Amino acid sequence: MDLIPTPGQVVSAASNVAHSVLYGGLADLRPMPRSLIYDGYRRELYHYRPDPEVTPTGDPVLLVTPLAAPSLCFDLRRGCSLVEHLVQGGRPTYLVEYGEVSFADRRLGLEYWIDEAIPAAIKEASEHAGGRPVHVVGWSLGGIFALLTAADRHDLPIASVTAIGTPIDVAQVPLVAPLRPLLNLTDGRGAITMAYRALGGAPKPVVSWAFQLASVQKVVTKPIAVMQNLDDRDYLAQLEAVDRFTANMTAYPGRTFGQLYHRFIKGNALQGGSLELSGRTITVADIKVPVLVFAGATDGIAPVRSVEALVPLLSGSREARFEIVPGGHLGMLTGRAARTSTWRVLDEWVDQWSGARTTPLTVVPPAPKKAAPTKKAAPTKKAAPTKKAAPAKKSAAPSAKKATPAKKASPAKKAPHEKSASTETIGTNPSRRYGSAGSRSLNG
Repeated sequence: MDLIPTPGQVVSAASNVAHSVLYGGLADLRPMPRSLIYDGYRRELYHYRPDPEVTPTGDPVLLVTPLAAPSLCFDLRRGCSLVEHLVQGGRPTYLVEYGEVSFADRRLGLEYWIDEAIPAAIKEASEHAGGRPVHVVGWSLGGIFALLTAADRHDLPIASVTAIGTPIDVAQVPLVAPLRPLLNLTDGRGAITMAYRALGGAPKPVVSWAFQLASVQKVVTKPIAVMQNLDDRDYLAQLEAVDRFTANMTAYPGRTFGQLYHRFIKGNALQGGSLELSGRTITVADIKVPVLVFAGATDGIAPVRSVEALVPLLSGSREARFEIVPGGHLGMLTGRAARTSTWRVLDEWVDQWSGARTTPLTVVPPAPKKAAPTKKAAPTKKAAPTKKAAPAKKSAAPSAKKATPAKKASPAKKAPHEKSASTETIGTNPSRRYGSAGSRSLNG
């Protein structure tokens, strides 16, 4: 609003206040419809139901939720939901989440997520999508899960990995860097260690407080920002959605929190690109699939330099790309600016590394499954997924005989979300709103 509001601004502000009071808010917080297709211990895989007006095509996308954060991060609100964007673009979309962590889960460590939870989700998503390879997209700690899994398990059907706001060099995080020398003085016997061991992890209130601390300036200035934008319905709706997200934080399991604290925060283990886990060394350089890395320009939890440290470590990747996009830790993923920056680049990336974008997808009817041995995914290898997809191409051909050659030559015209996507190489387009001068396109 202007310092002296115009009549139109006054009317809009009054309308927003009235709607918020009468209906309890402005944001459309309806979740995107989904079905549970796999149910394991502290790992649930959901398939988002396709838009009835769009035929699902191409390789599936698996969204990897970080620990302690609710899956709302990917489905914040209608209009600012990465899930909604992917589904409406015709992408088969899946999400793995872990439920409410309790004291009983205190013995779960990083090994569980990297050895069992994420590999199982990738296998089940691929099987459900007809055996297609999966584009794994992880936010924050979810990005670390995705990267370490891809480095450790070359047998998994992974098409590409995308890490969004994933801190690698903790020494570059302003909130942590000054404290690291002091934390190391306690030699593993400090107050934080005793606290998380006694509590069985990091409880929900602590996690929520820590997330807000990273953007304390926004918290302090929030009342002023609300008044200045009282006539902006979309801005106020976004604030409501973020507040709901923060209120739904979950706890960290004790062992996992201890590993993150001692190895990542104190030891900065991933700075060198390797992590000792369960008697073996997982090295980021062993990742063979293409990797896309996003950093938020104003991210306080995973600053640009902390995230950028990942790129030189990806020496074994078929292709590594780095993009700086607008927003903080959550905003870069599902903020208002993400709609024309992060999502747009992600669309281009998935299209670039998808095998058959124009082939209609045949999915298995959703049927929740209980946790089973990982051997259950073996049939997908024998099922020759690409052969199953072949009939779909033949059946689709008769209905488009006249334009078939043209459509195959320019698959980008098939999906709604691709109409606005840039045809230039990612990271080299100077016309991007978020300024690709700060972005990189790295090969090899």
